[in-house]
Amino acid sequence: MIFVLGLTIGSFLNVCIFRLPHNQSILFPRSQCNSCKMSLPMYDLVPVFSYLFLKGRCRNCANHISSRYIFVELLTGCLFLYCFFALGISALFLKIVIFTPFLIVITFIDYDHQLILDKMLIWFAGAGVVINLLLNFVSVLDMIIAAVSGGGLLLLIAILTRGGMGGGDIKFCAAIGLWLGLKLTLLTIFLAFIIGGFVSLLLLILRIKKRKEFIPFGPFIAIGAFTAFLYGTQIIDWYLRIFLNR
Repeated sequence: MIFVLGLTIGSFLNVCIFRLPHNQSILFPRSQCNSCKMSLPMYDLVPVFSYLFLKGRCRNCANHISSRYIFVELLTGCLFLYCFFALGISALFLKIVIFTPFLIVITFIDYDHQLILDKMLIWFAGAGVVINLLLNFVSVLDMIIAAVSGGGLLLLIAILTRGGMGGGDIKFCAAIGLWLGLKLTLLTIFLAFIIGGFVSLLLLILRIKKRKEFIPFGPFIAIGAFTAFLYGTQIIDWYLRIFLNR
């Protein structure tokens, strides 16, 4: 049931990823083929299964449907299932299944358009504040300090590197601060730079990207935030124990 829930939400995330950068409504009109513009019937919108049944092609025009759709659905379903095994049915599980879809949408939009939308960040930040206040995960003071510190640190990096960090990344880290608090936000940034550096180096070695070609940083922030959410306390404890002998 958790996996199916993830698949269903993943199907909706595909709509958000495609429409939001084009300032289109995520509710209307109904889903349609990007090629022939024919509205899709409900039986062609069943996550994963419709794609497989139609062999990745539109029923009407037979044009290819991007495998991105099934990938996002499966990714969301698998992440939900993984979080369930890690946290069980709990308040933390509720928090992460609200947190994760935002990360997925922001990641793919940034990957496609090198853009982190303000309207997405406003909803993301607002959801973080509400859930922390309702469930008492992170104090108001911690949220404020984390938002200022997370956004401020990336702003400082942007100033020092003269534009090496985008404004969307700065606001993204500030919003993550409202979700995770100071310690996990700083860990998120650290992990994002480690993961981003490794992936960027790998892309250069494999000649997938050129030296001066832009690589969006938002996906690495999202991966760092997801990791910090699930394993941040253990990572910090491990670091203190190994390197500071505490």
